[in-house]
Amino acid sequence: MQIDQDSRGQGRGYQYEVLHQPSFSLAVLQLQAEQSIQAESGAMVSMSANIDLQSQMKGGLFGALKRAAGGESAFISTFTARGGPGEVTLAPGAPGDIAAIELTGNPFFVQSSSYLAGDASLTVDTKWGGAKSFFAGEGLFVLLIQGQGLLLVSSFGAIHRKRLQAGERYVVDTGHLVAWEGTTQYTLRKAASGFFRSMVSGEGIVAEFTGPGELLIQTRNLAALAGLLRPFFPSQGGGGGGFNIDFG
Repeated sequence: MQIDQDSRGQGRGYQYEVLHQPSFSLAVLQLQAEQSIQAESGAMVSMSANIDLQSQMKGGLFGALKRAAGGESAFISTFTARGGPGEVTLAPGAPGDIAAIELTGNPFFVQSSSYLAGDASLTVDTKWGGAKSFFAGEGLFVLLIQGQGLLLVSSFGAIHRKRLQAGERYVVDTGHLVAWEGTTQYTLRKAASGFFRSMVSGEGIVAEFTGPGELLIQTRNLAALAGLLRPFFPSQGGGGGGFNIDFG
C-alpha cells in the first residue's frame, strides 16, 4: 500500500488529483476513452458531458444487501468515458479530506462510511466487524478492499497517518477510524478498565491495533459533532430543548 504524498498520480487508463485539502477535498479524475472508475452512490460532483453513468447492485441482490448492512448505498456508480477522454469529480458528503491510496494486492480495511471510489478492478467485500462495533456506534461491518489500483477514502476532518512497527500496540477511538492495513491485528475493548470508568471517560469502545501496518485516523468525529449540536435543535415532539422563535 502506498499513499500518494502529493495527492496526484495515475492508474490504468486514468489520472487523478485531490484538490482543496484537507477541509473541503475534491478528487478530480481524468479518464481515457472507454476507461471506467467506480464510486459510492451520490459521490459525483461534476463530470464531462461524454461520461456515461451507470448505477447497479454490484454483486447482485445479496451483494447489495451486504453493502447496505455495511452502511453503504446498495448501489455502486460506474463512470465511463465514451468516445474520448473525460473528467469526473468526486467528493464525500461531509467536509474533510480524501486520501489516494495505491493498493498493490495486500488486503485493506475501510470503515463503511469512508469508502469514496476506486479502480473498477478492485474487490469490495463487507466483513463482520465484531458485535462490539455495534455498541461503538460504528455499525456491524467493515469493508475489505483487495486488488491492485487506486482507492479513494474520505474522512471527517483531516487524515492523520500512524505507522506501527511489528509488535507495536496503539489505541484509536472507533469514531476516528478511517482505514487500516490488513497486516495489522485489532481487538475492540472498553477505553478504561471497568464499565463505569469507561463511560465517564467519554470514550466508550476503542480499537487496539498491533503492528506492523499503517492506520488512517480522522481528526474529527461526526457522531460527536452531532451530539454537540443536538441541544440546539427542537425535539420531534415540539417541546423542550432547542430554540422557540416567534416571528409574530
